[in-house]
Amino acid sequence: MEQVMKNFFLFLSKNRSLTKMAKKYGLRFGAGRFVAGETIDQAVQVIKDLNQKGLAVTIDYLGEFVDNAAEANEMADNSIKAIHAIGREGLNSQLSLKMTSIGIDISDELVMNNMRRILEAAKEYNIFVTIDMEDYSRCQKTIEVFKELRKEFDNVGTVLQAYLFRVENDVEDLNAYHPNLRLVKGAYKESPEVAFPEKKDVDENYKKIIKQHLLNGNYTAIASHDEAIIEYTKQLVKEHNIPNNQFEFQMLYGIRPERQLELVKEGYTMRVYVPFGTDWYGYFMRRLAERPANVAFVLKGMVKK
Repeated sequence: MEQVMKNFFLFLSKNRSLTKMAKKYGLRFGAGRFVAGETIDQAVQVIKDLNQKGLAVTIDYLGEFVDNAAEANEMADNSIKAIHAIGREGLNSQLSLKMTSIGIDISDELVMNNMRRILEAAKEYNIFVTIDMEDYSRCQKTIEVFKELRKEFDNVGTVLQAYLFRVENDVEDLNAYHPNLRLVKGAYKESPEVAFPEKKDVDENYKKIIKQHLLNGNYTAIASHDEAIIEYTKQLVKEHNIPNNQFEFQMLYGIRPERQLELVKEGYTMRVYVPFGTDWYGYFMRRLAERPANVAFVLKGMVKK
């Protein structure tokens, strides 16, 4: 039943009509738990609160299904506005973005121009930018763009997904760039021809690439709410005398907030992924797909209303 629900919400996440409807009606039906408002001003208040609790942040201006240059440029402009807000307010925050929102499906020239604009703006404030990984069809292209940008910028990283068969080779291939990588399990529905279908296999592969990247001496963000993965990482760094400034834990805004604060108290860097914007629907559906408990939370909220 859990897999059926996951597939259902992943299917809904790709529905363009529902995406447009969600933009029109705003943050309702429980999405406000996972999305920090529709404007940068609302997001700034959330970041300030998290920073005061000792939590670092990465902010993401949400956007999907961008299919024209004007909208892609506007999305890039909004990321730059977010960078200026972070710098102006002196916030402990990085920026994350999806390249589908700034033109990767439209043209190489467009996405590279927008990425360079964003990274130049971030460089002014010493802000790090992470290129999120999306579905498998865009994986190789994302890595190619990252490699090209890494030759020009120090303040850029990307994401690798443990459920893909190729990921171990990708970790090794990227090692030459000394990359700052966020390692995740993966949240898209993929073919068993390219991804592990069983959770236990994904978990084992996740542990393997965490160890691989850390022992390569590179900065590693372990983005997971899975307690077994968190404990594995703690034991691994202890066993190999890896300093705390070589890695961090990351979790999503609205999920396991108490555990996030506990990790801060334990002396670890804990970064919260904070999305904002009107184009929240696809992101929200993927959060519902990940955990049945999230669905129960939303249904409870709807009944209360």
